[in-house]
Amino acid sequence: MPALLSALDLPAPIVLAPTGMVPTRAMTPHVPLTPEEIARDVAAAAAVGITSVHLHARDAAGDPTWERETYARIVGGVRELAPEVVINVSTSGRTWSELERRADVLALDGDLKPDLASLTLSSLNFLTQASVNPPDVVRGLARIMLERGIVPELEIFDLGMLNVAAKLVKDGLLPGPVVVNLFFGNVAGLQAHPSEVGLAMQRLPEGAVWSGAGLGDFQFTAQALSVAAGGGVRVGLEDGIYFDRGRTTLATNAMLVERVHELLALHGRPAMSPDALRDVLAAR
Repeated sequence: MPALLSALDLPAPIVLAPTGMVPTRAMTPHVPLTPEEIARDVAAAAAVGITSVHLHARDAAGDPTWERETYARIVGGVRELAPEVVINVSTSGRTWSELERRADVLALDGDLKPDLASLTLSSLNFLTQASVNPPDVVRGLARIMLERGIVPELEIFDLGMLNVAAKLVKDGLLPGPVVVNLFFGNVAGLQAHPSEVGLAMQRLPEGAVWSGAGLGDFQFTAQALSVAAGGGVRVGLEDGIYFDRGRTTLATNAMLVERVHELLALHGRPAMSPDALRDVLAAR
């Protein structure tokens, strides 16, 4: 109990996931797709208060792309409009699984070099699509991030991925403290239930900086459970385009971030500043 009480006093990271790979303009007019739109949306959310941003790139047709040049425009725009925000880029395997493509964004350098990069630790199924993450690709991405000085942000969808995280920590590929997003509500993974949140928390690497994310209708439930358990929150249109479970109101990223601040205030917890997260990452 004392450990939990102290955790509730800790600042909560707020991770914004504004775009993702799935939402389209036909689904919602609010999803930012171009580099300019993404940068403006991140700046609007940063004005409310976020810790970091998880970036996906889209091409001119609005389709997901891995190409470094597009990411460079997005990162550059965010750094210009919201320079304080910690930047995380995606190395997702949802559309392509090859190491070369997924690692392309990790070659960004100078002012465009990302602070964090996502790392999904195993293959998994979504409702209609698979995310393929072979062991050699996972380890290859982790090794490149380590060599480049880019911190992995672990994407954990099930308990097996936490076993993989422990193995990578043991092998020296994930120096601590690790940064983790726990995802709840996917049909083939962890569910937004207190027992599963608690079990996932128990399996986290020691000292992990973690945030909870809910997919679709489970977005707010997972956030509430995470905040109550002492974690942070991942939020954004990537994870759910509606503001309510009744799906009557399409959300904006800024609306979703504002609600997270209301949730934190109800629990008496402060949001983690970007500089505070940078201090944690500097201690690795």
